Amino acid sequence: MSTPPDGLPTYRVLTGPDDETFCRRVSEAFGLGFELYEGPAVTFNGERVIIAQALVWPTR
Repeated sequence: MSTPPDGLPTYRVLTGPDDETFCRRVSEAFGLGFELYEGPAVTFNGERVIIAQALVWPTR
């Protein structure tokens, strides 16, 4: 597939608490064919660890 399914953009940033739900969202993006774009950004909001992970659609 040359473009992402369901009209998704070719570049996405997923954000959220570092929990099972976030990990499942990233895993689902992998299942669709997205790839990681570099490493995640991680911060702490005083209560929880928050992650941002960029994903790209492969252009090969």
